Amino acid sequence: MAVEPLIPAGAPPEPARDKLRGRGARLYRSFVVGVPFVWLLVFFLAPFLIVFKISLSQIALAQPPYVPSFSLENLSTFWDNLQQFTVDNYVWLTSDPLYINSYLSSLQIAGIATAITLLIGYPLAYGIARAPGGLRPVLILLTILPFWTSFLIRVYAWIGILKTDGLLNQFLMWLGVISDPLVIMNTNVAVYIGIVYSYLPFMVLPIYASLERMDYRLIEAANDLGCPPMKAFWTITFPLSRPGVLAGIMLVFIPAVGEFVIPDLLGGSRTLMIGRTLWNEFFSNRDWPVSSAVAILLLIVLVLPIVWFQRAQAKTTGNG
Repeated sequence: MAVEPLIPAGAPPEPARDKLRGRGARLYRSFVVGVPFVWLLVFFLAPFLIVFKISLSQIALAQPPYVPSFSLENLSTFWDNLQQFTVDNYVWLTSDPLYINSYLSSLQIAGIATAITLLIGYPLAYGIARAPGGLRPVLILLTILPFWTSFLIRVYAWIGILKTDGLLNQFLMWLGVISDPLVIMNTNVAVYIGIVYSYLPFMVLPIYASLERMDYRLIEAANDLGCPPMKAFWTITFPLSRPGVLAGIMLVFIPAVGEFVIPDLLGGSRTLMIGRTLWNEFFSNRDWPVSSAVAILLLIVLVLPIVWFQRAQAKTTGNG
């Protein structure tokens, strides 16, 4: 004899309970999806629109140093102020070789530094992934250990290492490798060293995450079938780790393009990067409209590799 489940007195019928559960699930999904959108709206879209508005303004001896300036107290002049917007700042950027060279130099320095970071970071990530299980947490800890110190202090430390009478030159002269100190500070070489050192963990960690999930029985099977180790690496290991490689490249390249602290402290006057150009326009020249236009164009330039990365990820996972 079947026993019917006991339903508390006053409880809604089964269809009503299912409807309440469905409504609660929809509210929960809306909340989970809505919070990131609200975050992006407040901390990305709103500042972006403010910077974009300033980039369409004109420089002026005022506070803030641009016109038109909108005020909630005087909405009657809103349309008149809107008609003062201009794209002259963007035209100026495309006609002045300083900004074009700054963009090209930033892309070149960031690209070379990213390639060097990949050449160093991939073997490190591979070694961590193939290390014994008990040793991996220690190696990961050593990888992220520099993050426990201030970024600015770490860059200043490289000044003491790379300068003419620094630790590196003293060590090389003590070994007898060189007779005269090397000039490394205030060169692009010092910028490459600073970027590679600062962003190396961002390359190692995503590659390690891909390699750690890989089934190494595929390598063993390839070796049993007579596949050389190097060929097995390029046909099995590297393709399976490609998502981590692409993620590491994006995590290093994108912030390196707009880097300011490293080229300002380690690079010389001839080290031209868009971050320093933007700083000079904003604080030295007090030209907020032009500096805002520089920032907007920089964002557009960086959107292109992000779109490429998303498409590459979709192809890798088989969704594109």
